[in-house]
Amino acid sequence: MTDARLQGADEATFIAAVRAEDTARFALLTERHRRALQVHCYRMLANYEDSQDLTQETFLRAWNKRESFDGRAALRTWLYRIATNACLDFLEKRNHRTPLPAGLPGGGSEVRYLQPYPDRMLPEDPHESAVARETIELAFIVAVQHLPPRQRAVLILRDVLGWPAATTADALELSVASVTSALQRARVTMREQLPDRRLDWRTPATHELSDDERATVKAWVDAHERNDLDGLLSLMREDLRFAMPPDPGVWVTAKSAMDAWVSGGFGGPGYDDWRCIVTTVNRMPAVVEYLRTPDHPVYRLFAIDVLHIVDGKVAELTGFPATDKPWLGLPPTL
Repeated sequence: MTDARLQGADEATFIAAVRAEDTARFALLTERHRRALQVHCYRMLANYEDSQDLTQETFLRAWNKRESFDGRAALRTWLYRIATNACLDFLEKRNHRTPLPAGLPGGGSEVRYLQPYPDRMLPEDPHESAVARETIELAFIVAVQHLPPRQRAVLILRDVLGWPAATTADALELSVASVTSALQRARVTMREQLPDRRLDWRTPATHELSDDERATVKAWVDAHERNDLDGLLSLMREDLRFAMPPDPGVWVTAKSAMDAWVSGGFGGPGYDDWRCIVTTVNRMPAVVEYLRTPDHPVYRLFAIDVLHIVDGKVAELTGFPATDKPWLGLPPTL
């Protein structure tokens, strides 16, 4: 059976469920799209908790608008339309959800509301998962936040999901000309934000880490557990970019990042007994840090560092406090 016929069966079953007020069947048909919709909301909002909330809001709106579904569009498309507009409504009420100046020379801007996204919550469909590879990486998520919300929606619908201009225009209640213009402006901004990255996001990219990336992550863990600050410094590019949202500040250069860590106590008494585990978030290598202090017998969850590695060196490092993010599924102690 072809995808089109399967999709048609879904639409017919959905319409029948609506007519029968069958809430169980309605939930079954919409729930299978949860992961894809949540990733979509995350691209729009850069925040895992908000993406969860807005996905739930999408299902509530879908139920309230169920009579409006006539089957001319795919159920999936209809749900994406609702999710996109729910995110736009959210952003309209949240004026603080824009990048802020970093406050440091050369620091650019920072996204303090940024949160990591657990790989285990990505869509299970292999093609969707492959396409998500670069559009879930932190660099893309941060870059897209620099777009005004409606441009952001246009770029994601057109260049990530591959929607036609007319479908995008209908979803956002815009003209096709307005969608085309918004997409052109959005692409210019994305090229400025991601000058060294490819911009063909619909082409699947590999999921596997390269041998160089694996070696760098292993060396990073080894140096961290030995409390070898010089070793860590040697694994960073000189022009490293470091941020740790929601804390303010973006540090540019490896030396300035290391100076900031040391001034915060890293490597000194009470911050010198570490164990690490390796995982992935946002389809990127990540090192989870556990700290043992003199007054505690076990290593306790401390932070997670997400690494972007280029030619065997860490080019970008985004650290997140880990204890307040249960959705990452990390063990609290080692």
